[in-house]
Amino acid sequence: MPAVTTPHVYVHRAGDRLKTRVSWLDSKHSFSFGQHYDPDNTHHGLLLVNNDDTVLPDAGFETHPHKDMEIVTWVLRGSLVHQDSIGNSGVIYPGLAQRMSAGKGIMHSEKNDSWRVRDDDQTHEPVRFVQMWVVPDEPGLTPGYEQLEVDHELLAGGLVPIASGMNAYKDHAAIRINNKNAAMHVARVQPGHTVTVPEAPYLHVFVTQGVAEMEGVGELYEGDAVRLSNSGGQTLTSHDGAELIIWEMHSRIGG
Repeated sequence: MPAVTTPHVYVHRAGDRLKTRVSWLDSKHSFSFGQHYDPDNTHHGLLLVNNDDTVLPDAGFETHPHKDMEIVTWVLRGSLVHQDSIGNSGVIYPGLAQRMSAGKGIMHSEKNDSWRVRDDDQTHEPVRFVQMWVVPDEPGLTPGYEQLEVDHELLAGGLVPIASGMNAYKDHAAIRINNKNAAMHVARVQPGHTVTVPEAPYLHVFVTQGVAEMEGVGELYEGDAVRLSNSGGQTLTSHDGAELIIWEMHSRIGG
């Protein structure tokens, strides 16, 4: 398939996502995943997975393998415990960026950190998070892990580079990924404020919370996504506040 050279905008609504539901998990997939396969919906740009997961207390993903994938996890509510086969362990919560490079092979588990202590108050709640996978520049890399709190940077309300392998953000992104053509941004848009989508050959805009109005598209609600090709520069405005994840990608899988 030849590379896209004309601007294209496609809105993928929350209700159209593929879904996996079991007793402990409610997972919504923006692209083909697991037993859900659609040959016309396998990825966009370099983004292969964009899963919106809710895991009940005392549950989670048991130890399982990954290989040759850059996996970024962004928690929206609650907290998630990560453990892996190279000795990393951490609790991920809203405002903390986390990346796992599967490289030549890694085992890990992710479970709801059911009992959280905040100001002497214990809460028992589901954890909701978005997990995103992008392919690395090359296979067989050494597995790795990185996390960093970015809550303070997000308070300004602008677009914050969270995970990137691009030189343009090497001194600004919170965590690094092994792909020189991809960057993930997050914005917590304050009521009445606006952010601008970067310009890139491939862009993926995902509304994690709230409602945002996108120039030339209209209103986007929680779980909605916009896939753009050879576009960018549009404004996103929220009247009541919203959180957005934007992937900026300068190549695509397979070319």
